[in-house]
Amino acid sequence: MSSHAAARMTVTEMEAFLATEFPQVFGPGKTFMVEAVGPKFARMRCRYDPRQLRPGGTISGPTMMTLADTGLYVAILASIGPVALAVTTNLNINFLKKPAQRDLVAECRLIKLGKRLAVGEVAIWSEREGDDLVAHATGTYSIPPER
Repeated sequence: MSSHAAARMTVTEMEAFLATEFPQVFGPGKTFMVEAVGPKFARMRCRYDPRQLRPGGTISGPTMMTLADTGLYVAILASIGPVALAVTTNLNINFLKKPAQRDLVAECRLIKLGKRLAVGEVAIWSEREGDDLVAHATGTYSIPPER
């Protein structure tokens, strides 16, 4: 896929798709939001909520992992269209710095997008904390064959 190609889904279309397919995460009261999509790209936000904190006052690892996983999924769908059954086959995350108690932002880029496999990376930082990453993740996704 060319880097100059248009996204296959808009932010509005993506949010509607996610609310239908994953209401447990994207339904009423959601904390994860799609901010931007493009070919092989997505920017996500996780609104800060004190329920995300773990002992020590840091945002939990599972919260950051969900942000990374969801962001890569959104980047894939932005590139190939609404394929609900694209699934994570591997997710690796490095926690680099204690995140501040504020929104998290993730920029997700696909490194490889093939017919059956996608590989991407995610940079996560705390809003208004400069360029220092709080986490970096890589993930691999299986894309189902076209029917």
